[in-house]
Amino acid sequence: MSNSRKLPDIVRTLELNAPIEKVWKMVSTAEGISAWFMPPNDFEPVVGHEFTLNAGQFGMSPCKVTVFDPPERFSMNWGKDWTLSFELKELPDARTAFTLTHAGWDEDTLTEFGQPHGIIREHMAGGWDGIVAKLQRLVEA
Repeated sequence: MSNSRKLPDIVRTLELNAPIEKVWKMVSTAEGISAWFMPPNDFEPVVGHEFTLNAGQFGMSPCKVTVFDPPERFSMNWGKDWTLSFELKELPDARTAFTLTHAGWDEDTLTEFGQPHGIIREHMAGGWDGIVAKLQRLVEA
């Protein structure tokens, strides 16, 4: 029996100078997600709905909506191992706290593309910095 070694979740939290409805639209619709993350195909905001994310060079990633609770929480299974969650909290002065959590990392697991989680996690951790910065630019524009 293998003793899996879990790696920490990637968590990014931002305070956005935008109202919660605007941020929610950007993180919970196909158009919004395409603008800052990657284009989803056949996306529907329904728990249990399966869709794909176009991961560019890595091809199509299967996803499934697991939580859809407007305007505060959207979670999905991503690929074979990961979960991705967006949590929003309304703040005073039409601001929004946004937390992204990318979970499901294991040192002893390979992605569907055959790469070790540990290596991909490092790439993704850096990648998320740029991705959430893009989200911030879009919603604060």
